[in-house]
Amino acid sequence: MKTETKKIILAIVSVIAVAAFGSLFVALGQKWFQRLITPTQFVPDFVIPIVWTAIYGSCAVILALWIKSGGIPKDVLALFCVNGALNVLWCLVFFTLKQTLLGTVVIVVNAYFGVYLIAAISKYKPLYAKILTLYPLWLLVATALNLCLWILN
Repeated sequence: MKTETKKIILAIVSVIAVAAFGSLFVALGQKWFQRLITPTQFVPDFVIPIVWTAIYGSCAVILALWIKSGGIPKDVLALFCVNGALNVLWCLVFFTLKQTLLGTVVIVVNAYFGVYLIAAISKYKPLYAKILTLYPLWLLVATALNLCLWILN
């Protein structure tokens, strides 16, 4: 198998692993989450997995295309890794550990690095940055919702 193909497989498996670990931590805290007082403008339940599927799918496609075109710049790859780790950490802290305040802190940091990721990508591949713009926007929505959940509960 060619090295490029191995790198693409590794990138896609990494994205799937982030999504899977995040989903596992979310599932562990679902009963607790369903008992929380939510704001009246809360995002409908069915929207959340659709948005995350689009985000993770976009990440996998962008990483694969970038690898095919010669490789991902180290700063961008590092930011993808940081964002993946922060996504999983937030799911763990908020849903599994049931820490709404600490979850708010983690998601604020995650939103910052999400914006930073898009800025870094846009230096090299502006189209990829546009494709992934949903990610930091969604993190900002999630940050506002997380903050509301902390205040209400």
